Amino acid sequence: MKTITTFGSALALTLLVGGSAAEAKGCIKGAVVGGAAGSMAGHGKMGAAAGCAVGHHKANKKDQQQQQGGSQGQGQAR
Repeated sequence: MKTITTFGSALALTLLVGGSAAEAKGCIKGAVVGGAAGSMAGHGKMGAAAGCAVGHHKANKKDQQQQQGGSQGQGQAR
């Protein structure tokens, strides 16, 4: 749990100092979830890093779907 707190604090400080919130969208939530899951397997830092990447990817994908109208990939009948 200490690793998750340390990583989250470092990430938040980095975002406040030099990054924009738009670039880190989804990263913090993914890092917390990934860090928690990774710490159970003894790899909290790797889990947090992977969670950040996955969370950022999902946030970008969601933004793209919203810009395109959100109808693609939903399986809706016409």
